[in-house]
Amino acid sequence: MRTQTMDISIPARARRPASRRRRDVGRNLSAYGFLCAALVCFAIFSWYPIVREVILSFQKTNFVGQTTWVGMRNFDRVMADPSFGAAWKNTAMFTLLALVCGYAVPFVTALVLNELRHARGYLRFVVYLPVMLPPAVSVLLFKWFYDPGPGLFNEILRFAHLPALSWLDSSSTALISLVIVATWTNMGSGTLIYLAALQTVPAELYEAAELDGAGIFQRIRHITIPQTRLILLVMLLLQIIATMQVFIEPFLLTGGGPENSTVSVVYLMYQYAFNFNNYGGGGALGLMLMIVLVIFSAIYLRISRDDQTGRPSRARG
Repeated sequence: MRTQTMDISIPARARRPASRRRRDVGRNLSAYGFLCAALVCFAIFSWYPIVREVILSFQKTNFVGQTTWVGMRNFDRVMADPSFGAAWKNTAMFTLLALVCGYAVPFVTALVLNELRHARGYLRFVVYLPVMLPPAVSVLLFKWFYDPGPGLFNEILRFAHLPALSWLDSSSTALISLVIVATWTNMGSGTLIYLAALQTVPAELYEAAELDGAGIFQRIRHITIPQTRLILLVMLLLQIIATMQVFIEPFLLTGGGPENSTVSVVYLMYQYAFNFNNYGGGGALGLMLMIVLVIFSAIYLRISRDDQTGRPSRARG
């Protein structure tokens, strides 16, 4: 009787055939193998550079001679630089302007493409075409557009009997010129993501709204935006993180000028590392930018999570 009870208490997993157990072990090993490969890639190309930058911000080195620890001296020197405040101001202004243009324009373009019935594939290709070009090619193309002499934009203004502008040579127009370049270069990927999100909105909601007499703006406000809210929030966060790291536009178009009106934090980081041969100062700037982005992302995600968990409770109340 005791033996029968012991047999019944044996777990079913232990009674599996040995071949099945080997198959399960092999499947798990394969899964962990692929996972380890991804972890190695992240460790080499993402985590190690982050850790190395944190260490570098407290050191003085040129990667050739002796490396010495200097504590907070790199941060003091960077913050004493007259370009430090201008870089943060320009980065914040670029981010705000890019949100107005680069965040809204792709969403509006996706709404228009979603309503079209003909030439959808062709128009999607046209919208996505700038993304397929190398960023440097796109920026240099706009450098010719902004040329004060035979540039395309000034030729259009002259044709309309309007005065030509010094797009990149004036501190009042240089920053917005960079925003236009960044918006045109990156809007294709955002548009396709928004378009894919719009395809998931049930058509029955639009049909019911049309039967109730809702106009296009009412349908967008009460159906489209609530149904794509998660994608909009994620894209907003990614847009802010990307625009605060702007580099290639000021590097190739203005060189931070005129009068430091387009110098960004990342561009100033580049100057410290490769022009001033001060890698510690560049690392200090990178660490400060990373801390700002981490704090902003944490606050943003906390607000988003509280909002998502709070809406059902208000609905039940």
